[in-house]
Amino acid sequence: MPRRHIRVTGAPEAPLRAALAGLRSALGVPGDFPPEILAEAERAARDPALPLHDATDVPFFTLGPDRATHLSRQGTGYRVRYAVADVAAFVAPSGALDAETHRRVTTLYFPDGTVPLHPAVIGEGAASLLPGQTRPAVLWTIDLDADGRTLAVDVHRALVRSRAALDHAGVQKEIDDKTADEPVALLKDIGRLRERLESERGGISLNVPEQEVVETPVKPAHGQGAHTYRLHYRAPLPVEGWNAQISLLTGMTAAELMLAHGTGVLRTLPAAPDGAVGRLRRSAHALHIDWPHHVSYAALVRSLDPRRPRDAAFLQECTTLLRGAGYTVFRDGKLPEITTHSAVAAPYAHCTAPLRRLADRYATELCLAAAAGQDPPDWVLAALDALPREMADGARRAGTVEGRGLDVVAAALLRDRVGELFDGCVIEVEEHRPAVGTVHVESPAVVAPVEGGSAPLPLGERLRVRLTQADPAAAKVRFAPA
Repeated sequence: MPRRHIRVTGAPEAPLRAALAGLRSALGVPGDFPPEILAEAERAARDPALPLHDATDVPFFTLGPDRATHLSRQGTGYRVRYAVADVAAFVAPSGALDAETHRRVTTLYFPDGTVPLHPAVIGEGAASLLPGQTRPAVLWTIDLDADGRTLAVDVHRALVRSRAALDHAGVQKEIDDKTADEPVALLKDIGRLRERLESERGGISLNVPEQEVVETPVKPAHGQGAHTYRLHYRAPLPVEGWNAQISLLTGMTAAELMLAHGTGVLRTLPAAPDGAVGRLRRSAHALHIDWPHHVSYAALVRSLDPRRPRDAAFLQECTTLLRGAGYTVFRDGKLPEITTHSAVAAPYAHCTAPLRRLADRYATELCLAAAAGQDPPDWVLAALDALPREMADGARRAGTVEGRGLDVVAAALLRDRVGELFDGCVIEVEEHRPAVGTVHVESPAVVAPVEGGSAPLPLGERLRVRLTQADPAAAKVRFAPA
């Protein structure tokens, strides 16, 4: 499911980059891997556990380092082959590297870089599915009918060899120009079918735009070392949505496989509480997004155009409805009370990004066992019950990184505008301090605290506010009623 994508460009010594470096230190995120971890990773990279099945004859292509795809026609339907990096081939249970991944839990995304889950020799090298190398992988084969519905599923370990590393822009152009080879061209056909099925079941895919903050020095007349900042939104291409549907299909298939076998770990999300939806409606109001009460959230999202800045900003805010997502473990045929992910509108599991998320390695092993009609490995069962708590802790840390990173960027965008007036909308008010709350400013689209007035804040109403603080080093932006 999507996160907020924000990217910062500029020299490492520039103020915004320096503030982000300080944020890493302040949050105490994991730093470089210890020498003993790097040594174990180097050994594993040289000598991974290799599968017996050979699928190197399949001409996979990649649109990312941890997954490779091959699409073909199968009768009147389609065959999806989806190879996912086999992290368990490199990470031995109960080893030092395994313990380190349980400490890190997930890759952390800062606006100017990442803190990886695995050492680069594995995550960017030996376990990646980039082209020209024979790699161990977990190979999903999913047959679909002419409408894109699942007919048959198989998953097993295999050696794969990708032929080409493609990029979304290049693939989009080839598809639009009708010059793409069939395995690539079918991304559009299958992706659209799956999008139609998603709409039918009431699911939602958020096409969250990427935000780019460009940091550039200004002329010397404006002061030595001064910088200026510009915010751009990059709307996702259609092919990015089609490619995401393949990953989503695999996650849904994995969930059904584990549910049928009676033991698994699902990615679940209850329906959003009224308060969260109400807050989002107030954000829509702040951004002049027309959301009539008779229009559902799903219908509104599908009507948005991420190429329009207001729609792009609102899609960023829509990610707040995903905050209640968690991991739900079940075993021995005792199914949990909640098995679905409300945004997917179906059971769903994380299994396609094991280089970036710890839980995917365990879900993959459970699916392999289910497909083979075997009991899951003991090391998987031993770690299963603790996994939801570990992932929740990792998600909180990732959320803090994302939130504080956004605060740093917002402060950088506004730091030269302290004292100016802005139009916004009050989207939250503290229950016991009605003069304190949160305002969503229209331009630039910033969400920040508002306080300092004596009167209660008008929840859901427009409010003229004055910027009182914008400090990138402290990751703080503050407004006061004008």
